[in-house]
Amino acid sequence: MAGLDKIINQILEEANNSAGEKIHNAKQEAEAILQKAREESAKETEKIAAKAAADVKNYESRVKSSADLYRRTRILETKQEIIAAVLDKAYEVFCQKSDKEYFETIKAMLKKFALAESGEVIFSAKDLKRMPAGFESEIQKIASEKGGVLALSKESRQIEGGFVLVYGGVEENCTFKALFDSQRDELQDKVQKILFL
Repeated sequence: MAGLDKIINQILEEANNSAGEKIHNAKQEAEAILQKAREESAKETEKIAAKAAADVKNYESRVKSSADLYRRTRILETKQEIIAAVLDKAYEVFCQKSDKEYFETIKAMLKKFALAESGEVIFSAKDLKRMPAGFESEIQKIASEKGGVLALSKESRQIEGGFVLVYGGVEENCTFKALFDSQRDELQDKVQKILFL
């Protein structure tokens, strides 16, 4: 039996040696797999961190751009409000001229807008009441110089300042409001240059 025990011991020893070698190889293989997984994980972590950093930078850029756009929009709106207020004030001051200045302005406007035709001019009730003596003949004189005839209408209109010319049933609005509105873009540009350049 001693020979059998010896053979069994030898088989066990070879099996132990083989198992130890297989365990050692398995440990080395497992360590290599773990090392590769660590390296891939580190690379993936770097990619994720780089993407996150790029996303943060992109978001910051969009937020800054949005804030800049909002700021520029608010500045533009504020400028437009200021310009509108200046034009409204200018219109108000223009409408509050003394009677003498007011009717001198009306004469200048008549010289510009009167046609070489027969027509009539319509004022507000307020203007008809405060019209200086002899102004009707001034109107006729201006029309005559242009080769036309203008009669002062006894009818009045609800207008703040200026007048309405009527030629053959066609009306031309020569009120201060209409003139200001027709020149608004040009006036806005001039006010902007004065205030903001």
